[in-house]
Amino acid sequence: MFEQLGLIGCGLMGGSFALALKKAGLVKRVVGYSKSPSTTERARQLGVIDVEAPSALLAAAGADIVLLAVPVASTEATLKSIRHLVTPQMLIMDVGSTKADVVQAARSGLRDRIGSFVPAHPITGKEVAGVEHAEADLYVGSHVVLTPTERTLTVQLEQARRIWQALGCNVHSMSPEAHDATLATVSHLPHLLAFAMMQSVLTQPDADATLALAGPGFRDFTRIAGGNPQIWRDILMANREQVLAQSAQFRAALQNLEELMQAGDAQGLQDRLTLASAARAGWRMGAAGSGAAGTGAAGSGTAGTDAAGSGESRAGAPAHSPHFQGA
Repeated sequence: MFEQLGLIGCGLMGGSFALALKKAGLVKRVVGYSKSPSTTERARQLGVIDVEAPSALLAAAGADIVLLAVPVASTEATLKSIRHLVTPQMLIMDVGSTKADVVQAARSGLRDRIGSFVPAHPITGKEVAGVEHAEADLYVGSHVVLTPTERTLTVQLEQARRIWQALGCNVHSMSPEAHDATLATVSHLPHLLAFAMMQSVLTQPDADATLALAGPGFRDFTRIAGGNPQIWRDILMANREQVLAQSAQFRAALQNLEELMQAGDAQGLQDRLTLASAARAGWRMGAAGSGAAGTGAAGSGTAGTDAAGSGESRAGAPAHSPHFQGA
């Protein structure tokens, strides 16, 4: 059990983590800070945190575990603000959706104290934000990807793994670069496409009438376009190289289908659709190798190789498969 969680960012993700730790009996006290004092106060009123802190530094003071649930762009400044309090015994994690930039921010922000930091990405969430929507079971059944650096301490890495497992998560290890490439494929690009679809419809002169006739297919395809625009702006910009590479691959696949239609090749089109349909029908979220074999789709393996070294003082770079099935 941890004595104190220093929660920096008391929104949906951070608040749910605090509630989950409390429910699991893993923490005695939660001290929380958010940029907005009203959010911090609301988190205390809801029982998400026990004590309000006026700064990130004071939230981390006396904590043996710290969670950053802040925009990825704020990672470096936040870590820098608490750096002199970080000890080799402290565990620090984040919940950012991109990892290569987070690792670089940690190197700059923590410097020689980066060993205490375990970058983490729990692949879960809601379409609504805010501490009011935090829930203790948000992470149950979700995947969590840890992307330890070459200097991450083994003790901290194992602590992080055990914590997420205790919260009901499936824990995987990948390099930051493999994480960002994979999530660009199965999360970031799909969000970009959903936003683009809505933008395309809205530019039509009869947009309202068109949307009035939209059915379940349109609803399901565009559901994730309801996400927070600022959050997705930051994710897409932070991981833009990988997203743009996957976008190019998607455009090639779309062009192939268009060419079959233009050529009147009904059988060729059906063959392509059948391949995609069979892969989707056989896919199960989180299942290794389901449905994607031979299709070139992400998810033909899992990144479950442990990064912890045996008897080593540091975790080292994680072994990984480049594929991971996530949300």
